[in-house]
Amino acid sequence: MSAGWDAIDGALARLYPGVEPLHYGTVIKWRLGGPDPLDGLSVYARDDHWHFVSYGMSELYEKESDDPEESGWGFELTFRLARGRETEPPVWAVSFLQNLARYVFGSGNPFAPGHHLDLNGPISLAEPDTAIRAITFADDPELGVIDTPHGRLRFLQVVGLTLEEYATIEQWDAAALLRALAPHLPLLVTDLARGTLTDDAAVAAAIADGVRRDGSSTGSMYVHEASWESGPAAATTLTFGANAAARVGRVLAARLPFGRGLLVDGPNGAVGFVPGERVAVVDRGEGFAEIQVPPPVLADLAAALRPVAGTYRLPSAPELAVRIVKSRIRDPDGNVVAEIG
Repeated sequence: MSAGWDAIDGALARLYPGVEPLHYGTVIKWRLGGPDPLDGLSVYARDDHWHFVSYGMSELYEKESDDPEESGWGFELTFRLARGRETEPPVWAVSFLQNLARYVFGSGNPFAPGHHLDLNGPISLAEPDTAIRAITFADDPELGVIDTPHGRLRFLQVVGLTLEEYATIEQWDAAALLRALAPHLPLLVTDLARGTLTDDAAVAAAIADGVRRDGSSTGSMYVHEASWESGPAAATTLTFGANAAARVGRVLAARLPFGRGLLVDGPNGAVGFVPGERVAVVDRGEGFAEIQVPPPVLADLAAALRPVAGTYRLPSAPELAVRIVKSRIRDPDGNVVAEIG
């Protein structure tokens, strides 16, 4: 029985009637101890792009989960990659989607529309000079959401972004950014040859208006270094890595004035910022501190969050200090490839 697989095939047959895709199957399936979570990927050749669709994030064969409303993780991954004259799709994209699926299966954290990731490097090692170094997720504009015998299934498209566009998501909102980019990204196709679209005047104006009007929808950030400690005279020092410092500052500036807090979480601790009438530090236990930040202190705090190692006092809040430590960027093998700070 493969009712889930057949439902995916049916959706694709409606979009691509009579078209036989290229299909990349998995030799040893994940459930049998294989390394690849996806049972397969189908790839359709369009005039200007390749359309990848996964099989394996949903329940392809039998209903196994206790949730009758959703099939498996509730989605299958899709990816649209700009195509030139090549007649075969790039194999790196297959590995890339398998890696995303491997993260979900390994961590138990599913992706959803609006989620976003900094890839800490180019999306493809075969194209080291590409500006596409981050991704977000959105509903596939042609496949959308379907019902299957095993529950609802969302076709979740991976969309490549530049780091400048990614920074805008944190300051604003992923879905809103994609709407602003839509005139330049038909069907949200990832084009490794393009530059950042935030330099376009109309896009920049839409972003500026949106951030000013809406603020940031990013309520939490995971970084490689976030901790705090109390020092002499009840002073508190907040420590962040140089790689994330400026990002934290930008998001704070787009959250606190709108009455919204921000959680900055790391492997060894967490710091939460909330609006307040005066500076206060509340130890919530287990390495987590909540910092109340009044409006006059926010500018000094954001200014101290810069990618330069050192300890910075806040003129408007002598009871607070920010320490920035160097960040070391590592490749998949654990080798340091860059140092920031």
